[in-house]
Amino acid sequence: MERAGPLSHLTVVEFAGLGPAPFAGMMLADQGARVIRIDRPARRSGKAEGMATLTARDSDVLSRGRESIALDLKQPEAREVALRLVERADILIEGFRPGVMESLGLGPDVCLQRRPSLVYGRVTGWGQNGPLAQAAGHDINYIALTGALHSTARRGQAPVPTPGLIGDFGGGGMLLAFGVMAAVSHAQATGEGQVVDAAITDGSALLTALIQGWHSCGLWNAEAGTNNGDGGAPFYDVYVCADGKYISIGSMEPQFYALLREKCGLTDPDFDAQWDAGRWPALKARVAEVFRQKTRQQWCELLEGTDVCFAPVLDLSEAAQHPHNEARGTFVRINGITQPAPAPRFSGTPSAPCRPVGVAGADMRNLLEELDFGGEVMERLLTSSEAGIPGLP
Repeated sequence: MERAGPLSHLTVVEFAGLGPAPFAGMMLADQGARVIRIDRPARRSGKAEGMATLTARDSDVLSRGRESIALDLKQPEAREVALRLVERADILIEGFRPGVMESLGLGPDVCLQRRPSLVYGRVTGWGQNGPLAQAAGHDINYIALTGALHSTARRGQAPVPTPGLIGDFGGGGMLLAFGVMAAVSHAQATGEGQVVDAAITDGSALLTALIQGWHSCGLWNAEAGTNNGDGGAPFYDVYVCADGKYISIGSMEPQFYALLREKCGLTDPDFDAQWDAGRWPALKARVAEVFRQKTRQQWCELLEGTDVCFAPVLDLSEAAQHPHNEARGTFVRINGITQPAPAPRFSGTPSAPCRPVGVAGADMRNLLEELDFGGEVMERLLTSSEAGIPGLP
């Protein structure tokens, strides 16, 4: 498998899961790391599911760029395969509830004994300890606990759930990827591995750092939707246009605000008091009326590319087709599936072209041979995978 990028010297073992751990694995694979994913075997019924179905496989963008081996980790021989993979790895990532990996005989103590320099990355919702550590949860719950969800509300309205963006991916997957790379830097300098405990609650709390600081100093209101950066101000919000589509305005700085007024004809002296929050509701209503007078495209022609701080609000299909995103190659299309390209960009060690998602277990024979499993042991492992012995509960 072609590997290029700043992480092409690293090997990662990923235990298949959902959400943040696969996102971290995708980020590492995108930048050239060899990511070997331990998948569950298919079910006994033979019914294809998850990565094993064509539609799910191609659309499971978080799983791109992996090698895959399917193992029933309840079986001793399969656990030994996993441990041999760990012996050759720089990083392990998993996203199970606390204690699951230990119950399988694959916890940090065992793995670090096999590979003392291993970075053992764990991502969970609530963290490895604390009163909620063993409770079930989803992104919405984790960001609710940290104040992040509250900050998405309009004034007087309910908070708006975000589809994994703040918690699972921003506060979980990216935090895990950052954490394991920090620990790898330490391991390469000292030879010492360690456990990285990436909790989505910790990560989503981290994302609120700026507004937590402001709130502590009285610069950010407790009521969501009344602040200068959460839709409370007339110069920083989303507005509907004549055609029912939306545009965004972020004209916060004085020079940008002055240009907004010039371009949109906001000449009334009432707009001079930019930071008088008491006037914001009335001024917002007047700005909204101005933006309803033209279509989104007409506003793009007038404001896009200027220092007003403007952008149209695009849906997912439109985003992939916008000229700026096309020029930068922000999105790619693989096997008919549109998806974001690897990021960030590196001038000296660019990543290889984005790789498609493979079938679960597709690399099993090659990996077993690489690990010196042969003969009857290999055949038993292959048969176990193909028979569909259920994996983790």
